[in-house]
Amino acid sequence: MTTILVTGGTGTLGRHVVTRLRAGGHDVRVLTRHTPPYDVDLREGDDGLDRALDGTGTVVHCATSARGGDEQAARNLIAAARRAGVEHLVYISIVGVDRVPYPYYRTKLAVERQFEDSGTGWTVLRATQFHDLLFRLFQGLSKSPVMPLPARVKDQPVDVREVAHRLAELAQGAPAGRAEDMGGPEIRTLHSLARGYLDASGRRRAVVKIPLRGSAYEAFRAGGHLAPERAVGKRTFEEYLAERFAVTGGPR
Repeated sequence: MTTILVTGGTGTLGRHVVTRLRAGGHDVRVLTRHTPPYDVDLREGDDGLDRALDGTGTVVHCATSARGGDEQAARNLIAAARRAGVEHLVYISIVGVDRVPYPYYRTKLAVERQFEDSGTGWTVLRATQFHDLLFRLFQGLSKSPVMPLPARVKDQPVDVREVAHRLAELAQGAPAGRAEDMGGPEIRTLHSLARGYLDASGRRRAVVKIPLRGSAYEAFRAGGHLAPERAVGKRTFEEYLAERFAVTGGPR
């Protein structure tokens, strides 16, 4: 049995990783900003981080923030992991971070490089967007009578539980460096995926395709965030929606 620390262990991905690792018989510590006993803000890197890492052999880094601070958080985590003698650092990243000049992607790529340069055994898994992200996007846009979407952009959503299974598998093995990318089973236009959401939710909305400008949009339009050769996910967006609405009873 190995002691494994999961950062962001109550989040969309992290909570499933924690479940998988505990099912494998590991002692799993969950590090978040607000949940004791390992309530640590990685951006601050306080003494609680050393306590959380004491005796830990592997760290799975799932914590992230759209508000920024990921690079500093990674620096603090890696430094503390080295002090604690952690042998394996595992990081979840995004397909296309080296091809799409989108600010959040650039941050993810910078964190990848920190892991590579850490002097510790490391594994990085890049995945395409989770079903959950598209669900939240369409849920928000559908509050208006018209849903505006970027024109000629496709996506390849993957099920978060499948990614969690693979990430837990990698965490239980030896450091693998850059693992093979993980993509969802289908590459579809955002328009098609939005229509799937509207059908499942029972909403009627006009979907409008909006042409945009900029290098990031061009890279998305060119499919820089897709992994057609790694369409290894099994669960489709419609299957995800059917389960989601069966639980919630409809859109909210």
